[in-house]
Amino acid sequence: MILAPNVGGVPVPVPGPLSGPYWDGTRSGELRYQRCTDCGAANFGPGLRCSACRSASVAWTASAGVGRVYSWTVVWRPQTPAFDVPYAPAIIRLDEGYDMVSALIGCEPDEIVDDMAVTVEFHAVSEEIWLPFFRPIGRTQS
Repeated sequence: MILAPNVGGVPVPVPGPLSGPYWDGTRSGELRYQRCTDCGAANFGPGLRCSACRSASVAWTASAGVGRVYSWTVVWRPQTPAFDVPYAPAIIRLDEGYDMVSALIGCEPDEIVDDMAVTVEFHAVSEEIWLPFFRPIGRTQS
């Protein structure tokens, strides 16, 4: 069974002042993160200060949306019926130097391997909110 995006009935995030630029990016098909202009560290999720050096000089920038699977699990018994199974939450290590939690799509659960190359793909859960999912590089987008 090919993993697909869970978008129906999932809780929809409410963007705030700090996360607004991130959600604006997902809606326009761009994965955004913050980079410290003092030390160069990549920061994900949004903050007022760099998580590495505590500088207030953080700026939003666009990610290429390419990374590798660091860790994952396959869920067969969801905690809420809003999620279709199976689904595969994963920690994705992005090439820019930060990790994020998302879900894998576009492959069979038993095809997922450590360090698998993936690329971001966005799917709407509402008119305002688009969620990032990751599919193996070389697989056709749905």
